Amino acid sequence: MAKKSFLHTVNLFIRSLIFSTYAIVSVILYSFVCILATPLPFRIRYTIVSSWTWSVISVLKIVCRVNYHIEGMENLKKVKNGIIFSKHQSTWETFFLASHFHQAAIIVKRELLWVPFFGWGLATVDPIALNRKKGSTAMEQLVKEGKKCLAEGRWILIFPEGTRIASGKIGNYRIGGARLAVATGYPVIPIAHNAGRYWSKRSFIKKPGTVKVVIGPPIETKDSTPEQVLKKSKSWIESTMLRIDPESYVHTK
Repeated sequence: MAKKSFLHTVNLFIRSLIFSTYAIVSVILYSFVCILATPLPFRIRYTIVSSWTWSVISVLKIVCRVNYHIEGMENLKKVKNGIIFSKHQSTWETFFLASHFHQAAIIVKRELLWVPFFGWGLATVDPIALNRKKGSTAMEQLVKEGKKCLAEGRWILIFPEGTRIASGKIGNYRIGGARLAVATGYPVIPIAHNAGRYWSKRSFIKKPGTVKVVIGPPIETKDSTPEQVLKKSKSWIESTMLRIDPESYVHTK
């Protein structure tokens, strides 16, 4: 039994090493392609970056056997675009969501754009990069740039917990995304997933399994306060998390 467990661990390590090698090498190569593509139209730049994020998800599926299943796709037919509020457990969802939503504008910390290679590529797809130290000024920037992106037909991608939260735990949901939603009148699309079970925060090992992704019904924001929008979004996301991944919440108690 011990030998079998050891071989299983070695197998997971080798698979994770192959995937990580691909991710590192490919992001370096793609970053230079993105820089060269900077003068090109936005749709071409976004296609280049989303092709890389899609390749990462595909290689992860083949090499590490991390698959995914989506529930609730019909909810996307109810809106043209809007603001995505996603659970944030892993790096996986940043790749997945960028590949599945039309020219998504991701809300990021400005410092992320300074990260070599990855940040350079990210900068070419016009994210909304905020300097969080500026407080109210950052909120004004979020609303101004968010309105522009939504008017252009882009989705806005927000992780309301702000940072990756371990599987089975609930982070502090921040009000900024809800304020943007109310200010623009666009609906919020809540998304729950359990990617942290297979690609956890700061973990080198990627565990095989199927990530469950649930896309919720649109949450209307007109005639609502930011607090009401945030409460509804959090309630839907966390109740859905209990449904799709109850084991994680039990184990963390």
